[in-house]
Amino acid sequence: VQLQASGGGLVQAGGSLRLSCVASGSIFSTLNMDWYRQAPGKRREIVAGVHSGGSTTYNYAVRDRFTVSRDNAENTLTLQMNSLKPGDTAVYYCHADNNPDPGTRRHDYWGQGTQVTVSS
Repeated sequence: VQLQASGGGLVQAGGSLRLSCVASGSIFSTLNMDWYRQAPGKRREIVAGVHSGGSTTYNYAVRDRFTVSRDNAENTLTLQMNSLKPGDTAVYYCHADNNPDPGTRRHDYWGQGTQVTVSS
């Protein structure tokens, strides 16, 4: 599985951006999908995720501002980011795992990252 993220850029505080991640292959619907981010000098952290079954989870810092969704027909994961803050500045990464059954090996896949910069 290859992941291609896009949609980052420079935006003023309070603005919006929409990130997209397109996955190759035919198993997208079976994957758990997530967005992570890493700011300079900080550890990579999870931002939001959508399970293969459709349930979503959010980092507390973004849950009222960001919306994660998936389109299995288009092999696409999306992150709509509203009311952006300077603290959201980071490289955002698309991530997937194969949602393994117990006793089955887990595989993780990462996209190349897209820069989001929020100016004050």
